[in-house]
Amino acid sequence: MTAPPLDLDGVLTFVRVADLGSFTRAAEALATSQAAISLRLKRLEDRLGTRLLDRTPRHVAVTRQGAQFLPAARRLLEAHDSALAEVAGTVPARLSLGISDHVAGPDLPALLRRLGLDGAGLVTEVRIVASRDLATAFDVPGEGGYDAVILRTEAASGHDGTVLAEERLGWFAAPDFPAPHAGEPLRLAGLAGPCNVRGAATRVLDTAGLPWTEVFVGGGVLAVGAAVTAGLAVAALAPSTAPPGAMEVGARLGLPELPRTWIVLRARRLDGRAAQALRALAAAYRNPGGR
Repeated sequence: MTAPPLDLDGVLTFVRVADLGSFTRAAEALATSQAAISLRLKRLEDRLGTRLLDRTPRHVAVTRQGAQFLPAARRLLEAHDSALAEVAGTVPARLSLGISDHVAGPDLPALLRRLGLDGAGLVTEVRIVASRDLATAFDVPGEGGYDAVILRTEAASGHDGTVLAEERLGWFAAPDFPAPHAGEPLRLAGLAGPCNVRGAATRVLDTAGLPWTEVFVGGGVLAVGAAVTAGLAVAALAPSTAPPGAMEVGARLGLPELPRTWIVLRARRLDGRAAQALRALAAAYRNPGGR
């Protein structure tokens, strides 16, 4: 007797939970309930005869068997999407997405790949832009505008968007970055042009009466992170965008506390593949501070 085929909803649910590490985030990404997520996973595990996930109230981890199944599950979903696109013969949907440079972070390429935003049926245009410019551009509809923007702001309300996460900025430097001598200005790295994070950093330093000098201006957070890693300067960054190996040095250098910030999603009404992709990406950015 031929074994029954796998349920694609169950396979998709498993992939989303594995990628997002959370039943709550997976439910948000798939626009369903946690109860439905649990039921789909149980049916898939019963069908495969093995446990794919270990879950506790605070932790979700892929089992050894789940890790073995995950690549095949991704290929199955990709083949399914490709088959539907071939039969339909329709023009792929488009998603024009703007992400703040101080939100994207070094993990953005892996995040986009993991969440299947490169799958069949969707063309995704992603532009990395300063938060201030994104907020202005989103308010101008029409050709060439954004379908959605994810930006960082110092205000938790008043932005007509959905808060995804809350993060306090920190002072990041290489582990061996030396403390300035008495009266010596703090060496800073920051983004070029108007930048809310740079403005917050210089504002708190000026308020505290601490001298500073800008020694490196980068065209993006990755460039600023490179200057930090090279030991050239200190930079105000969100922990999620700090380069690997950098350390929070505010306490060691006696620097003032930086403000809290919020990651905010603003989106137009979307449907179909574009809406699915945006829900998945938004869920990945969520943390307990989001709402």
